Amino acid sequence: MMSTGGLITRSAALLPTAEKPPVTTPRGPAREAAERELSKPLYHQDDPGLLQRALDRFWEWVGKLFDHASGATPGGTLGLVAIAALVLLGIAALWWRLGSPRRTATAAAALFGDGLRSAADHRTAAEAYAAESRWTAAVQERMRAVVRSLEERTLLDPRPGRTADEAAAEAAASLPDHAEALRTAARAFDDVTYGGRTANAEMYAHLRTLDLALTRTKPLLTGTPS
Repeated sequence: MMSTGGLITRSAALLPTAEKPPVTTPRGPAREAAERELSKPLYHQDDPGLLQRALDRFWEWVGKLFDHASGATPGGTLGLVAIAALVLLGIAALWWRLGSPRRTATAAAALFGDGLRSAADHRTAAEAYAAESRWTAAVQERMRAVVRSLEERTLLDPRPGRTADEAAAEAAASLPDHAEALRTAARAFDDVTYGGRTANAEMYAHLRTLDLALTRTKPLLTGTPS
């Protein structure tokens, strides 16, 4: 005969829904197992590429910088936009006035090329370019005519590699009344040749007037009379 307590214990053991103690895993191994699972390529098929991540970080940085700047600027975002517009206008004005930065690197280039031509040749070429409204080439040839004429009159020593600025400075010693006009002409030549600026009819007219005036000007004698 089985006791009541033993029957209850045996019946409980045979029940299919009997609860079992939960399985526990230490925290460290569980984290490592999760990391191994998440590192599988299956979970990263739709991840952004390296370039996309870099761009996202860059635009995030730009956004934070813009937010910080707009917060520190009077007027907030509108004030920041106004300041940026003024800066851009200032840069544009300097670019238009001074020309391309290329002039800085190449402004010391020689005035004449390899071929030796007379002042009359340069004047003829300048007039032909001007008739075709090719003002940049006309200004270049007229400035070359000015300097070559000074060399032919022995007011300048013929020297290969001379720049327009150097020629103007040297000629000013014997033609002081035209010193400023010579410097302006040399600057115009540099601007259109190396600075990326476009010449115009007015610029050429000033050079032509200077060239004709110099041919009629008596130079200042700087030597000591014998």
